[in-house]
Amino acid sequence: RSCNPPVGNLATGRTPVTLTTCGQNSTELYCFYPDQNLLHQVSHGCGQPRCTKCNANQPDNSHLPADMTDDFFANPISWWQSAQGVHREEIRLDFETEFYLTHVIAVFKSPRPAVMVLERSQDYGQTWRPYKYFSVNCTATFGLQDDIIEEGSMCTSRYSDAVPCTRGEVIYRALSPANKIEDPYSPEAQDLLKLTNLRLLLLKRQECPCHGSGLVEKPQRFAHYAIYDLIIRGSCFCNGHAEECELANRTGVMENMVHGKCVCRHNTAGDHCEKCAPLYNDQPWKPGDGKTGAPNECRKCRCHNHADSCHFDLSVWLASGKRSGGVCDNCKHNTEGHRCQRCKPGYYRDRGKPMSSAEVCKPCACQPMGSANATFSRSWRCHPKTGFCYCKPGVAGPNCDRCLMGYWGFGENGCRPCDCARDCDQHTGNCFNGYDNEPFFNIPIGGRIPDLVQTPTNESEEEWKWNDHEQGFSALRHPEKCVCKEKVLGSVTDFCQMKYAYVIKARILSAHDKGTHAEVVVKVKKVLKSGKVKIARSNRSIYPESWTNRGCTCPILNPGTDYLIAGQEDSRSSKLLVNMNSLVKPWKAYLGKQVSDILRTGCK
Repeated sequence: RSCNPPVGNLATGRTPVTLTTCGQNSTELYCFYPDQNLLHQVSHGCGQPRCTKCNANQPDNSHLPADMTDDFFANPISWWQSAQGVHREEIRLDFETEFYLTHVIAVFKSPRPAVMVLERSQDYGQTWRPYKYFSVNCTATFGLQDDIIEEGSMCTSRYSDAVPCTRGEVIYRALSPANKIEDPYSPEAQDLLKLTNLRLLLLKRQECPCHGSGLVEKPQRFAHYAIYDLIIRGSCFCNGHAEECELANRTGVMENMVHGKCVCRHNTAGDHCEKCAPLYNDQPWKPGDGKTGAPNECRKCRCHNHADSCHFDLSVWLASGKRSGGVCDNCKHNTEGHRCQRCKPGYYRDRGKPMSSAEVCKPCACQPMGSANATFSRSWRCHPKTGFCYCKPGVAGPNCDRCLMGYWGFGENGCRPCDCARDCDQHTGNCFNGYDNEPFFNIPIGGRIPDLVQTPTNESEEEWKWNDHEQGFSALRHPEKCVCKEKVLGSVTDFCQMKYAYVIKARILSAHDKGTHAEVVVKVKKVLKSGKVKIARSNRSIYPESWTNRGCTCPILNPGTDYLIAGQEDSRSSKLLVNMNSLVKPWKAYLGKQVSDILRTGCK
C-alpha cells in the first residue's frame, strides 16, 4: 500500500529568521498590558500597563526568534518581539529539504496585525507564492473578496481583529473544504502542499483598543509585534513510499523534530523516494497512489546477477509494449546486452551453467593462426552460443587448429588446396594415390552414408538449433575452385523418374565439417513432398554425400540462401540426403509452382 509519514511540528528544532529583534543593539524599554487583564472584556479597561527592558544579549531579558519555536508546553511564556516602531516585519523559516505542509498556527502576544501575508517557496527562496492574505478589509487592501463572504477566496478577515489583544491566533489550513484533494501525491497536491521555505509578512500594526485608559505616555513603547508560538504542522515528503524519516543534512537533533530524509520502501530511493533503487528501473517510477492505496512499487531489472544497477529506457519500454524498459548498466562477468543476457565478443556461453552464474561466459579457445579476424561481426572470435571458432580458408575443427580434408600447409594464411584429385598429406601436400590412406568414406552416388564414427561428443544437434538467428557461419569455405556439375530441371518424365523422396524449400543456415562427414543445417520453410522421414517446418540437418572435393559440398549450398531441394532419404537413420542426382536450385517462386504442379499432376 502507499505510505504516509506521521505529521509533526516542522518548526521544532528549527530557528526562524526575522528582520528585527528587540534590544538588538542596546537595551530598550517597552510597555505592555498584563495578559490577565486583556483576556477579560476589554470594555473593563486594560488596567495599568507594565514597562520593562529588552536586551538580546541578556538571557533573562531577551526575546529571540528561537522563542517562537521552542516547546510551548515547557516554556509557555517565552516569546519573540520585534524592534519598536517597525510596521513591516518578516518571519521566515528555511527548511533544509522539501516538506509537506498541513497547517500553520501563530499565537500573538501583541495585537494581531491588521494586514499580513503567508507565503511559501518551493525552490529554496528563489520565488515566493502566497498561501493566504489576512486583512481587516480584504477588498480595500488586496482587491480580493473576503472568504467569509466567498468561500475559497485567497483573503480572510477572520484573524485580523485587534481583539483579543493578546493570545490572538492566526490559523491557516492547507487542506480546507475549498481545497479538496483526493490523491495527496498528485501534481496538484504537490503544488499546494510542498514547500522548502515559509514566510510570514507582517505589514501593518494595530493598537489594542483600551477604553477609558486615557492618554498613554510614550505610545511608541507599545509599538511592536510579539509572538508566543509559531506552530507549523506537516510531514516529510516521501511520494507515498515511506512512513518514517531520518536526519537530512543537519547536525544536532531534537526530540520530536520532523526529519526530512525518507526511509524508502517499495524499492525506491532518494531523499524523497523520488526515483527507483539502482537495480529496480524496469518500469517508470511513479508516486504511491494515495486515493486507491496502490503502492506503485519499482520493479527489478532482469540482469541475471551480472549488474549492480540499471536505467529506464523509454524506447526499450515502448518497443516491449510497455512491459519492460530496464537496461542493465556495466554488465560484469564478460556479459553484455540490455539484460546481460549474452556473452561479450571473445567469449561463449557455457551451457552447463545457469545464466546467472559468474562463470557462464568462457573465453574462446581459438588457435590464433587458424582463426579468422574478419568475420561478419569483426570482434567475434568464436560463435557466442557454441564456442566454435571462425576459421581461415581451408582450416577446420572447432578451434581452427587443422586443415580441411583436401587442404595442406597450415599457416598464417590458412591452408592451401591440395593439387590432387583427392586428399593430400597435410604437412607436405603430397598426393595420396590410393584409397588405403583416405580418411573419408568412398560413397557411391545414391548410396547411403554409413553409420557415423568418431563424432565429437560435445557436438549435439541442439547446439545448432539457434534461436531466431538465421545467419549461420560455415566451417566449409567456398574457394573459387568449388565447381560442381549440377542437375537441371528437365522434363516432367525426367523429374518423375528420379523418384525423389522429399521436395522442400529451405534456407541454408550453416555447414559444418564433422571430420567423418559433412552436415548442413537448414531451416525448412515449405514441404512440397515428404516420404517416410517426417519433415517439419523447423531447423534440421541434411547430409551431402559428396563433400571432400576441395572442401566443397556438391551441390553447392551457400549459407544465407533459400533453395529448392529435392533428394533421397535414409529411413533407417531418418536422414535427408543430398547427392549429385539431387535437384538443388536457388529458390524462385515460379520454380516452386512448376515443381508443385509436376508433383500434383505429372508423377503417377
